Amino acid sequence: MLSVIEQKNQRIKILEEALRLARSKRFAPSSEKSDGQERLFDEAEQAADDEGLPEPKTTSPKKKEKTGRKPFSKTIPRVPVFIDLTDEEKAGAIEVFTLKSEKLDIIPAKVQILEYFQEKAVFAGTNDTDSRSMKAAVMPKHPLPKSMGSIHLMAHIIISKYADGLPLYRMEGILSRYGGDITRATMANWAIKLAHQFQPLINLMREHQLSGDIIQMDETVLKVLKEPGLSAHSNKYMWVSRGGPPGQPSVLFEYDPSRKKEVPLRLLDGFSGYLQTDGYAGYNAVCAQNNATSVGCWDHTRRKFKDSQTAQPKKKSNQKPTKADVALAHINKLYLIEREIKEASVNEKFKVRQKQSLPLLEKIRTWVDNTLGKVPNDSLTGKALTYINNQWPKLTVYCEDGRLNISNVLAENAIRPFCVGRKAWLFSDTPKGAHASAVHYSFIETAKANDIEPYAYMVYVLTQLPYADTVEKLEALLPWNFKKFGKGKERCSVYVKTSHVDVSFHFI
Repeated sequence: MLSVIEQKNQRIKILEEALRLARSKRFAPSSEKSDGQERLFDEAEQAADDEGLPEPKTTSPKKKEKTGRKPFSKTIPRVPVFIDLTDEEKAGAIEVFTLKSEKLDIIPAKVQILEYFQEKAVFAGTNDTDSRSMKAAVMPKHPLPKSMGSIHLMAHIIISKYADGLPLYRMEGILSRYGGDITRATMANWAIKLAHQFQPLINLMREHQLSGDIIQMDETVLKVLKEPGLSAHSNKYMWVSRGGPPGQPSVLFEYDPSRKKEVPLRLLDGFSGYLQTDGYAGYNAVCAQNNATSVGCWDHTRRKFKDSQTAQPKKKSNQKPTKADVALAHINKLYLIEREIKEASVNEKFKVRQKQSLPLLEKIRTWVDNTLGKVPNDSLTGKALTYINNQWPKLTVYCEDGRLNISNVLAENAIRPFCVGRKAWLFSDTPKGAHASAVHYSFIETAKANDIEPYAYMVYVLTQLPYADTVEKLEALLPWNFKKFGKGKERCSVYVKTSHVDVSFHFI
C-alpha cells in the first residue's frame, strides 16, 4: 500500500494537472491539434511503432491549391456601371465597352412602409331595381395577419438572431437607427408565434429524419429563467439530432429541461438504425429499446487524451513521449486513413477500413489493455483510458458501414451556431422562448445542411405557408422539395408578387 506521503504527492500531481488544464482552456487556443505535430509524429509514433502498431498506407500528398484572391461567385447579380467618354472624345468613333474591373457592393438595410391599396370594382345594376355589386382584389395572406411587420422584416429578424447570433436588443437599436421603432418584446412575440406556424413543417422533418438509417445526436446546456419548478441557475438542455435519407438531411433542435433518457426515447421513437453519440449513457436506452446500433465518437476519445497532453508539465528536449502522446499518435493514424478516403465512395470506404483501420484498432486495443492500471485512475490519462475502454465496442462500429463517420462531428457542427449565439443572448426568458429557439434553429440549420440560403428559404416559406392547407402543400415546402426549383441550374430564382411590391431573390 502507498504511504500517506506518497498518496498526498499523487493527489498533488492530479490537482496540478487539473490546474494546468483549466489554465490552458481559459487562456490557450482551443484547437485540438497537437503542439509540435512534427515531433509528435516522430517520437510518439516511433513509440507506437515499437509496440507493434502498423503504419497505415497513404497516398502521395495532394497538391496545394493556388493562393490569391478568389473570383466572385457567378450567382451574385451583376449591375453594369458604364464609364462614358465625352461626346467630343468619341466623335466619329465606334463605341466599345470592355469589362475593366469588378467591385463587390452591398446596399445597407433600408426601412420602408409597405402601403397596401386594395382595388375595388363597383358594378352597376342590370335591372330596374338599380342593384349594385362590388368585387375587391384578394389581399395576400400573412402568417401573422394582425402584425405590423412584413414577411421580409420577420425573416430578417429570425435570421439575424438565430443564424447570426444578434440579440434582439441590438436589433431594436439598429432598426431604431434606420427609423423603424420595433421593441424587443414585439420581436420576441413574433419569434414565438412564427415558431408555432413552423411546427407542422418541423413535425414533417422529424418523420423524415426517422425514416433514415443514420442519426447523430448531441446535447448542450441552456439557461431558461422561468422554467416551472426549477431555479433560474439550473441547467436545462437543448438537444440536436441530424439524419435522414441520403442527400436529404434534417437538423432538428428540441428543448427539454431534463437530460434523462426519456428525452432521446421520445425523440427517436421508432428509429432502429445507427445512432452516433458521445459517451453519455442516456442514449443507451434508445438502442436497447429500439434495437438500434450505438456508434461511438473518436473525437471525444481524442479530446480526452488531448486534455491529458495539454495538462502535462512542460517537456524537456530529451524527455520521452507520455502515454497521452502515444495514444494520440495511435488515434492520428486512424484519422489519417479517414482523410485519405474522404472523397471515396461508400464501398471504397468500407474496403479501406476493413483492410487498414481494423488492424490499427486491434493494435490500439492491445495497447489499451497493456496500459490500463499503469496510471492513476483519477488522472486525466487514467480517465481517458477508462473512457476508451468502456466505449470500445461503440468505437469500432464505424468500420462496419461506409456511410458512417469516425466521429460525431456533423452533430457538433450543427449545434455550434446555437452555442455561438448563446454567448450573445445568454439565456431564454421562458420555456416558450426556448421552444421557439429550437424551432428556428431547426429551420435554419436544416436549410444550411441542404445548401439553401436560409433567408431566401424563410421568405418563401413565410409567403406560402398561409396557403398550405393540406399535407401535400406542406411537404412541398420542405427543403429537399424546395430545391427542385433550381434543379439543373446554378442559381435558383424565386419570385414573390404582392399588391404593389414585386420582389425577386436568388440563392444557391
